[in-house]
Amino acid sequence: MSQRGEAAIFRPMEIVPAFPPKPVYRLVIFDFDGTLADTFPWFATVVNPTADRFRFRRAVPEETHFMRGLDARELLEYLAIARWKVPLIARHLRKRAEREKDTFRLFPGAEAIVAALDEAGVKVAVVSSNGEETVRHVLGPGISGRVDQFACGAALFGKARKFARVLAQQGVMPREALCIGDETRDITAARRAGIACGAVSWGYMRRDVLEAARPDHLFDAMEEIPAAVLEPVPPAHAAAAQRMA
Repeated sequence: MSQRGEAAIFRPMEIVPAFPPKPVYRLVIFDFDGTLADTFPWFATVVNPTADRFRFRRAVPEETHFMRGLDARELLEYLAIARWKVPLIARHLRKRAEREKDTFRLFPGAEAIVAALDEAGVKVAVVSSNGEETVRHVLGPGISGRVDQFACGAALFGKARKFARVLAQQGVMPREALCIGDETRDITAARRAGIACGAVSWGYMRRDVLEAARPDHLFDAMEEIPAAVLEPVPPAHAAAAQRMA
């Protein structure tokens, strides 16, 4: 669950290469909660009222570190949440998030990263369990206008299907896409869809747990993402191209 110390997430930068880089991936699919947006402070205030409403185990602050090490299935078991309740709880949280969306904040650097990818010719999608209206509102018109596709309202374990649909609609092969999220279920869904996976260490799950899941990329700062997505043109090639210009 979200780590403090946002200063470690994004260091001021200017992504303006001397010569346009070549994209390694044609499509980057971002998760929203815990990846682009810091929604954990909100989640921490609503989890126990939700537990009382749907009759599952309450969370206590002392368990936060432990719970951040659990994957989605382990967390359901630990909180004693019956599987049949999951869609009901998800719907309830989506509606509440929509009402309280003004309390959400983007992680520093999120807008710059999406802009850099878009300007490099990389398609951008957002796949989230949250509602599309909430996601668009928090991203704002600047980022939303750079997103090629939103696929929101995903079931807890339904992201792989959303990924496959985005690939088909964007005309991108699985090997040309990268998913970036903050949970091991994002990694699992990416592998099921046959796409590369990147994990961010500033979200809901602990870094050590994400690392153990062996994602293709593990990001500790926002500005590390373009280096994995964009391949700089070798200096010799850049010089030759500039001489031809």
